Amino acid sequence: MKSRKHRHKESFSILLVSNTGQNTRHFHVTGLFFRLSTVFVVCICAAFGWLAYQYLSASDITSSYVDAREGTRETELIGQIAEQSKLVQQLEEENDALARRNDELMSENKALLAAAKANKSTEETDGTNRVTGFESDPAYPSLYPYSETGEVSVKYSEGHPYVTIDTQAQGDVVAAGTGIVAVVGSDDTYPLIIEIEHGNGYKTRYMFLQDAESLQQAGARVQAGTALVSVDAQNVQLDYQVIFDEEPIDPLIVFEAKG
Repeated sequence: MKSRKHRHKESFSILLVSNTGQNTRHFHVTGLFFRLSTVFVVCICAAFGWLAYQYLSASDITSSYVDAREGTRETELIGQIAEQSKLVQQLEEENDALARRNDELMSENKALLAAAKANKSTEETDGTNRVTGFESDPAYPSLYPYSETGEVSVKYSEGHPYVTIDTQAQGDVVAAGTGIVAVVGSDDTYPLIIEIEHGNGYKTRYMFLQDAESLQQAGARVQAGTALVSVDAQNVQLDYQVIFDEEPIDPLIVFEAKG
């Protein structure tokens, strides 16, 4: 007969004893079950370790991503600040350029004003020079055209090329210089107009806004101070004009040149 080998089964006994002495339990665990349990526990621990590693790795990646984003944002902000600084510098340069241009324009304006004043002074001097030198000539129309004190209510200007004299019910309108009466007439504005040619390029014109009677006829020769119209009404208005070389000039220049 063949001998049989008996397999030895390794087992473990687990005795659970209660402190109260009751419910005592006794378990028999085979070696295979124990080894499998050990492997299972090891696997569970390994799984927990792997999950912890993955979690920590994910945390590091997230932190790195956040740091990268913050770094990128910081770089963008630095770039924007640099652009703003460049823009501010450009605006300051443009402002300085405008300020310099404004100063240049102000200087040019002052120069133009000075030139205009000098030109005006030259023109006034020229106008005075044109009439200077004829004071001793009786034909020079330097006499005030009213025998009494008449008020100059409107002065000479480009839009008003004569002076307006308000007379009273006394005195006479007189010839400002020796000459020949060239015109005795009227128009739509003036009921009476008297024009005298004095020679040397001078003419005088006496224009009345109210009805008046001329004491002289066209073609008559008159002396300086000869009465042209007797004023017999209140507030007779006389527009008096001096013409030199067919251009009106300020009668006050003629009076001032006479002194």
